[in-house]
Amino acid sequence: MTKILVLEDEASIRSFILVNLKRYNFDIVEAASGEEALEKIDETVDIALLDVMLPGISGFEVCKRIREKYPSMGIIMLTAKGQEENKIEGLELGADDYIVKPFSPKELLARINALVRRLHVSDKHENMQSNQIVSGKFVILQDERKLLKDGKEIELTPIEFTLVKYFMENANKAVHRDEILNNVWGYNYVGDFKIVDVNIRRIRQKIEDDPSNPKYIEKVWGYGYRWWGGDE
Repeated sequence: MTKILVLEDEASIRSFILVNLKRYNFDIVEAASGEEALEKIDETVDIALLDVMLPGISGFEVCKRIREKYPSMGIIMLTAKGQEENKIEGLELGADDYIVKPFSPKELLARINALVRRLHVSDKHENMQSNQIVSGKFVILQDERKLLKDGKEIELTPIEFTLVKYFMENANKAVHRDEILNNVWGYNYVGDFKIVDVNIRRIRQKIEDDPSNPKYIEKVWGYGYRWWGGDE
């Protein structure tokens, strides 16, 4: 059985990762800080999944120490930043791979499987799927058609749910109003952009800490909108 150490200080994201990995019978060791991870890591761990931005010892420092002590251990970095320098820094410190938040369970599990194969670990879990999409504080449960923020359900209409799901699947990408209309309302929809704007205003009232100063759904002037899931 493949053993994975999960280092993530944000409880909601750590819980999301644990649920998905345990579903496929990975043996999990969890840690909420770099210090805890270094205490729990040992030679029985096959892969370390490390968040970068942590209080105290950073994920980069944990990566460095793990690589020095356990040269054959697999390491995947989790980062909320997409800047090239962060990817390069992690790889230079010995990480095998990196995933930029927000990520889908399918992507995470595919990366782990690829690393398992490269490490020749005996347990191999193929064709993994998941019910969930995660983006910062937000989790979508697709089968239940629910949106959770910090673990609490937010009531959405069917179109609001579809719109949020589309945004989360295209997180951090500026999407044109045409794209939103075509993908949420359908290519045969007859109407104007106002329906997009109205629904986004309603969603902001439900998900934003301060709807007058939105940070999760940003307006891209003259173009459309960008979803930022609230990675902090």
